[in-house]
This record gives sequence, structure tokens and C-alpha cells, in this order.
Amino acid sequence: MHPSLNQQFTELGYWLLQDWCYILVFNGGVGADYVQKEKVVPRGIGSNDVGLRCARLDGDADRLVYFSVSTNSSRKFDLVDGDKILSLFALFIKEQPSILAKDGNEKPNNNSQARLGVVQTAYANGASANYLKQLGLEVIFTPTGVKHLHEKAAQNNELGLASEGSERQKAAPRLLSVRKLINQAVGDALSCLLLVEAILQQKGCRDHIYLFSLVKVVYRTAVATTNAETVAIRPPGIQEAIDAETVKYPKGRCFIRPSGTEDVIRVYAEASTQEAADSLASSVAKIVDRFLGFGTSQQ
Repeated sequence: MHPSLNQQFTELGYWLLQDWCYILVFNGGVGADYVQKEKVVPRGIGSNDVGLRCARLDGDADRLVYFSVSTNSSRKFDLVDGDKILSLFALFIKEQPSILAKDGNEKPNNNSQARLGVVQTAYANGASANYLKQLGLEVIFTPTGVKHLHEKAAQNNELGLASEGSERQKAAPRLLSVRKLINQAVGDALSCLLLVEAILQQKGCRDHIYLFSLVKVVYRTAVATTNAETVAIRPPGIQEAIDAETVKYPKGRCFIRPSGTEDVIRVYAEASTQEAADSLASSVAKIVDRFLGFGTSQQ
């Protein structure tokens, strides 16, 4: 390469690096992932924001969380994460076919029914899945990844929209609007935020509405999973050890999954209290470390 061109590319790379470092610092302590994982009120939220419905996106705007600070004296807040947002969407969509299925006298029409399901990964909170099932929704789990979720969702039949009637005339456009608003190709926090606000406005709501652990291992490929990545089938004996630990905790749920990019095993733990979830995650992290690690576990 010509010396002058080489120098130009070097300078360009330097300035790009400077800009990238600035972006990282600029987004520190405010993103959706920070709020959800660290459970800390983001920077810029003060006493004037108490009681307000707030939202945070992550750096590439494919994740969204809502939260509300309840008091001036506390830095604690109420978190509405993706599982709760999904439940809000499911409830809203579930109501519309019910309206369409009614006849002119507002009585259910058994000849016009639609099946509605929700597709989640195993990382979805188990309580949200149970809640959706109690509402009569079909809940299906897939491996992690948009392609798996989309493939399963695409297997559902199209909903046949019913005809006239004042409430039914409103319900049909609502369903069509949801389909147009939601980005069906990729995670899109902006479209999700708009849908949350639209649903809350339609319902007249003006007020606001688990634990991960990482273990460094020698080879992440030593772990193989099945059943939507919730059951480890390799190495032998590790799943039995995890199950034996999990049953010690009320409403305990735990599984492991290898990272796709580094030699790290992700431990997901759920329990009836935060303390129990912390303890379960720590115990299973030690199991993973014993089977696959270097003798020390990290959280």
C-alpha cells in the first residue's frame, strides 16, 4: 500500500476506535441490559421522575425494559421486563378474536374461534409461561435464536377475521395494526415500545404498570443440550446433579447452555425468591465448574 494511503487508513482506524470507545462510555449505566441485569436505576433518573413510566433500550435497540421509581428515598424500582411485556401483548391480542367471535348480541359465536399461542425460549421466566397457560394460551418453547422462534410462529394458521358490528369493527383493525407495527424480521425495541404505549392508551392506562451466572470452562463444546436447550445430555451426570440441586428450592428451575462465542457456560436459575435464585445459581455454577471448569466459578 502507498505510504500516504497507509497513513490515512491508520488515522481513520484511530478515529473510528476513538468514536467507538466514546459510544461505549456514553451508553454506560443507562441501557436496558444494565437496568435488567444490575437491577439499578439508570443514570439521569431523579426525584422528578418518581411515579413516571420509563423505558430503556439497549445499544442496538433490539431490547426494551420498562421501569418506575416508586419513592424519593429509595433507588429501588419496579421492573417490567420482556416476559411481562410479552404477557401484555398476548393479553391484548387474545381479547381481539374474542370480540370478533361474538355475534350482534355480544354473545360468543362458537363457529368463529381462533387458536392463539405464544412462542418463548427457555430463558423466559417460568412464572410468565404459567400465567399465560392459565389464560388458556398455548405456550411453546424453542431453542434460543430468532430463527427458531420465527420458524415455530410461522407454523400457526392465519386468523380469519369476522365481519361487522361496532366492537368487532374495532377489533379487526387492531389485529391488523399489531401485525403491521411489530417488526416480524428482527428484534425491534422501538416498535415494541410503540405497541406497549398503544395498548396502554387503548385500555385507558395512564400509570405504569431470574438470575444469570457465568462459568469459564476449558471447552464449551463439552456441553450438549436438548429440549429447547433446557436439558444437558453431555457431559454424563451433569444434568442429574443439576436436578438434584434444583429440587431443594421452592419453584426452582435451572438449566445451563454453552455460549456461542466464548468458552463460557451460562447458568440460568429461577426460584420463589431472589435469595433462593441467587443460591441456586451459585450452587449450579459450582457443579458446572466441577465438571468442566478450572476449579473456580464466577458470577
